Parts: sequence; C-alpha cells; structure tokens
Amino acid sequence: MSLNEQALDARMAAVRLLVLDVDGVLTAGGIFMDDDGREYKRFDVRDGHGIKLLQRFGVAVAIITGRRSGVVEQRARELGIEHVIQGALRKGEAFTELLAATGADAERVAMVGDDVVDLPVMVRAGLGLTVADAHPEVRTRAHWITESPGGHGAVREIADRLLRAQGHWDELMAGYLEAP
Repeated sequence: MSLNEQALDARMAAVRLLVLDVDGVLTAGGIFMDDDGREYKRFDVRDGHGIKLLQRFGVAVAIITGRRSGVVEQRARELGIEHVIQGALRKGEAFTELLAATGADAERVAMVGDDVVDLPVMVRAGLGLTVADAHPEVRTRAHWITESPGGHGAVREIADRLLRAQGHWDELMAGYLEAP
C-alpha cells in the first residue's frame, strides 16, 4: 500500500495530528519490570525532540495505546502531549473519540502503529505509517515504513519527513545553524 514519493509528500503536507502507539513505536516494545512489579520503559530522546519540533510547527501529537502505564502518562506530560488514551483495547473506537475531542479530520491525521491492533486506526487515518520492525501485516498496509525500528528514532524519522513535506525544514535548520 506504499505511496510514490509525490503522493506521500502530499499526504504528509496535510497532516495536522500525529497519533502514536507506544509499545513498539515510542519504545522498542520490551517491558521491564522489577520484583515489585514496577514498570520501566526506555524512550528515545530524539523521538521526543521530534515531537516537540512538530508541535512547534503546528502539528499536534496524541497517543493511543492498549496498555495502561504511569510511565506513558509521565512521558506524555514531559512532551506536552495533551491527548493520551490508554487501555484502548479497541483502537478504532478510541480513534473516533480522539477525532471528536480534537475536531480533527481523519484525512489530516497520520497514525504510527506496529502491530495488528493498530490497523483499525491506520486504515482510517489519511496516512498510515509504521516502523521498520513492525508486524508483516502492518508493513503491507502502511503508506510508509521507517528505516529505524520502534523505540530507536523511528518517530524522529517521521517528524523530520513531515517537517520537510510541510516546508518547515529550512527554517528549522536555519535556527540551529545561525551564528550566535
């Protein structure tokens, strides 16, 4: 279902909301637990920076995840992600709720998932994206697949591609390259 470069860039240029799964997208999919049952997750700092850059240029970010985790809530707060839906066993229904809460048009939404539970959102969103190590069924239905695996810069790769397609890349880089 991949798109040619021109069609992909056109859809990316229209995105105003990026929806992310957590386990397998923002993380590598592993869950670390100690003997007391406390959960730990590893997030990629570059992914977080990419999220902040998207927000700076007017692209909102939301999370829909099937699990519940205080770690996810904390990370979302750190990144300024306002819409976080956890415990979404039926992600299609959660997506409908998210669209109602944000007023977003599904055609202007990009969804990043990695497993079959993400497909109900990926096929309804205007742009379905996945990570390099996603389940094969998800890879065949995605419009674009990152080179990076989940939890290792894939979200940053998507953010950079969105910012380029939306014409913000040169302005962004100029801000970093200006002499003090």
